[in-house]
Amino acid sequence: MAEKKVLLVTGAGRGMGMDIAKAALAAGYAVVATGRDPGKVAQAVGVTGNRTDDLLTVRLDVTDLAGAQAAVQAAVDRFGRIDVLVNNAGNFIAGFFEEITPEDFRAQVETNLFGPLNVTRAVLPVMRGKRSGLVVSISSVAGFLGAEFTSAYAAAKFGLEGWMESLAPEIAPFGIRTMIVEPGFFRTDLLTPESTSFAEPSIDDYAERTRRTVTAWSGMSGRQGGDPAKLAAALIELVGSDEPPLRWAAGADAVGALEQKAETLLEQADTYRKLSSSLAHDDA
Repeated sequence: MAEKKVLLVTGAGRGMGMDIAKAALAAGYAVVATGRDPGKVAQAVGVTGNRTDDLLTVRLDVTDLAGAQAAVQAAVDRFGRIDVLVNNAGNFIAGFFEEITPEDFRAQVETNLFGPLNVTRAVLPVMRGKRSGLVVSISSVAGFLGAEFTSAYAAAKFGLEGWMESLAPEIAPFGIRTMIVEPGFFRTDLLTPESTSFAEPSIDDYAERTRRTVTAWSGMSGRQGGDPAKLAAALIELVGSDEPPLRWAAGADAVGALEQKAETLLEQADTYRKLSSSLAHDDA
């Protein structure tokens, strides 16, 4: 197995993680596909049993640091190395901020931010030992563009992006790169009941907007324009390139949203430029 690069992906039991595992196998990687149920992961990736020459399925709940360390050790025991980590596992707790319970808000951040932190913390010593590697984190348009009904999800994804941007220069001296992936709307399981939880309506002022939003999002599930298999194939192509991008907006809608945010930031910087630039000490 020494000649094969090894890719570990979280949340491979369904959705985008499954497609990433399949695309990596097709591209010649050895793959460590993780999820809460290894049997379901093997079935999703299309393998009967938990091992082939190029595939290892491992149980992993990303909120469990000890479990992440055990999964990484299993990968090293099997393949001897980890070249690429794809932090993909996540869920979606949707609703207006006042109606999301503090417990649910914290749980959203625990899974979508601290989950990738746990797995990356376990993987980095392996990559540092090899003086090479790539850490990929699946973010979202919600990682740079806030919107109503997504406060908990956006908080976690904004945090993910800030952490990744800060991590990049810390680990670059060890030959380890990072990449943030920001998908738009793809036909994944994200809006299905298995992945999305809606806050329980409790405030009349939000009731009508909640009803409209839940109806619209439920109707969108399974009809999103993006093809996750194409995203996975493109991601594996970028992963294998000499210069993986620090940030990749996946989908035409994501590119448009990123451009919109960039224009808004430039406008906001310019609007009060004179006032903002007048705050130095007089003796400076």
